[in-house]
Amino acid sequence: MDTEKARFNMIEQQIRPWNVLDPQIIDLLWVVKREQFVPESLRAQAFTDTEIPLLANGQPTGEVMLAPKVEARLLQDLQIGKHETVLEVGAGSGYMAALLGARAQKVLTLESHPELAKVAAAHLRAAGIDNVTVQHKDGSNATQAVSEARFDVIVLSGSVPFVPQGWLDRLNPGGRLAAIVGELPVMRGEIITRGHGSQAGEYTTVSPFDTVTRPLAGFPQKEHFHF
Repeated sequence: MDTEKARFNMIEQQIRPWNVLDPQIIDLLWVVKREQFVPESLRAQAFTDTEIPLLANGQPTGEVMLAPKVEARLLQDLQIGKHETVLEVGAGSGYMAALLGARAQKVLTLESHPELAKVAAAHLRAAGIDNVTVQHKDGSNATQAVSEARFDVIVLSGSVPFVPQGWLDRLNPGGRLAAIVGELPVMRGEIITRGHGSQAGEYTTVSPFDTVTRPLAGFPQKEHFHF
């Protein structure tokens, strides 16, 4: 496989058509080598327009890497500054954390699967990324995961039926949370922004795109009424 040609095609045929046009984001997709975060047996799929199953010790974990266009769009829409702190729930392979780390001051990424947490940490070390910390933790409960810590940006790298208030409370004023929200067959990418000052208890939500992905483990489900 001509890796650089495949990367070029991914950017031009998948990323740009999804309105990812920020030149800094495009440049970053060249710098952070996606193929280095893909299971070795699946590297031929590294640049395809699909989610990639994640493996630990050669066995499927049930988790996936998000499609490249979704990763890039979330990264662009969050508008992360170099002074900001980021939390990711769902480290997966470590690739999204690597992208976040290139934009932020520091990143904490949580992974509930113990072997996958080791894989993500190894990938990040191999890529020379030193401002990202991987912790083996269940991120479904904000208080248990990070106590009272707050962040400028939070990324839920998977789908949730709704965003728990506990995670919104962990945003600093002006902070943003990105998630894919909903249940099959309808899910939407959402960016939720916390207000400043007297409006710090208020949140605004935009839904820039539709997509579907696998749910994050352990997050609360919506109650369904039965008649």
